[in-house]
Amino acid sequence: MYKRWFIFGLFLLLIIQLIGCTKHTEAPISNNETPVNLIYYTIGEPDNDLRKVNDKINEVLLRKIGITITYNKIGWQEYDSRLNTIISSDTPFDIAFAPDYSTYAKQGKWLKLNDYLMNQGKDMYNAIDPMFWKGVRLPDGSIYGIPTNKELAVVEHWMYPADLVKKYHIDITKYNTLESLEPLLRMIQINEPDYLPMEFNRDAHNFFKMYGYEYITNYKIPLMIQSTQSNASIVNIFETDEAKQILKTVRRYYQLGFINKDAALREPSSLQRGLKVFWKSASGGPLSESVWSKDLGYQVVAHPVTQEVATTESVLGGMMTVNANTKHPEESIKFLNLLNTDPELRNLFNYGIEGVHYNLNKVGQVVLVSPNYTGIQYTQGNWFILKTLGGKYPDPLDKWEQYRAYNAKVVESKVLGFNPDLSSLSEQVDEIEIVWNKYYPILMTGSVDVDTFLPKFNQELHEAGIDDVRKAIQAQLNTWQEHHSN
Repeated sequence: MYKRWFIFGLFLLLIIQLIGCTKHTEAPISNNETPVNLIYYTIGEPDNDLRKVNDKINEVLLRKIGITITYNKIGWQEYDSRLNTIISSDTPFDIAFAPDYSTYAKQGKWLKLNDYLMNQGKDMYNAIDPMFWKGVRLPDGSIYGIPTNKELAVVEHWMYPADLVKKYHIDITKYNTLESLEPLLRMIQINEPDYLPMEFNRDAHNFFKMYGYEYITNYKIPLMIQSTQSNASIVNIFETDEAKQILKTVRRYYQLGFINKDAALREPSSLQRGLKVFWKSASGGPLSESVWSKDLGYQVVAHPVTQEVATTESVLGGMMTVNANTKHPEESIKFLNLLNTDPELRNLFNYGIEGVHYNLNKVGQVVLVSPNYTGIQYTQGNWFILKTLGGKYPDPLDKWEQYRAYNAKVVESKVLGFNPDLSSLSEQVDEIEIVWNKYYPILMTGSVDVDTFLPKFNQELHEAGIDDVRKAIQAQLNTWQEHHSN
């Protein structure tokens, strides 16, 4: 009798275990299954708490889609070369921030996403503004990356310390050309000797945008076109009258002592906290002052000096891509889809862990409390599901509504979506970039005489093959325009 009850008990226990296992398989993973782990690379200095944030991200990912990621950040100055090494050496990875989206896409390095965007990625496809998708398509209609849903047009702003603007009753909207700044800079130089009148770095600023120009490809290939003019031709920007005028003015300002003497050597980086600078140029969208003020540690005001135009360059500014050789394409798309649609995950990437890296104020805004983690906002997905910033320099509560209104009035570039194929010109492109690195920093910061060095720059660009590259891109553009006019 006892033996029967013992067998019956084992039978019941087995049924209970089976039922338990059946229920558990409804969760993303079972106890016996190792979750898929995606390897993810992005730009930014590795944080002290990166692993801690990675662990929290994985808790969310396991709970929602049953995967994990290994979150790798590579510093600003080395990201491009490291990513190139990772790709060329076939080092395994799944997802990466892609500064040079088009080149690698045309080389077959990124996964084609069209079918995935109609299935696992449908939610993010619908969440992202259609103009972004227009800008990221290659000539054959293929999409190889996910654009960051943010401002459609990146505008050049000139920023100034709010206290000096108030002290001297400056109307910053009156200053829209480099030449107009001279009396203002001279006044600051005399009256505020603790302030550097202008700060430049070796990448300088896109002053050409003030004249309606946009780069037609990599900005180290100085070929540009006027964005809103129909049938405009591609030009070497350094052979234009506008460029010569800009360079002459910048040279004059350098000689007057307005510009930092190390400008041609200073590496580009995020705004340096506490640095006393009167004028600085930065690219951004609406309401960027709160972010810049936070970075600098004092209140700034800013005025846009270029037109609100959606260009291919601006929509490609924050691309996330999937490795063509990934073993986990569906899981990669599920991750990107969640990142672009799920506020919990997106805010975790951007701000870190609530209660550790930030707190929420009474109106639900983020107040940062720790420098040990920094998300790089433009590289990691949809902005419109982020919480706004509070603290000393708070965002307006309707920030994202203002962004949507801004996007609605943006003008579309006549060449939006044109991505030239330079694969047959790689030797010339490399040579042009070498020449660019030699001359651009010293000319664009005013560090050398324009009449001496500009002709040398253009001569060496010709010798490097810029005319061949310009003609090839112009031919591709003509074909593209014919196709898109039908």
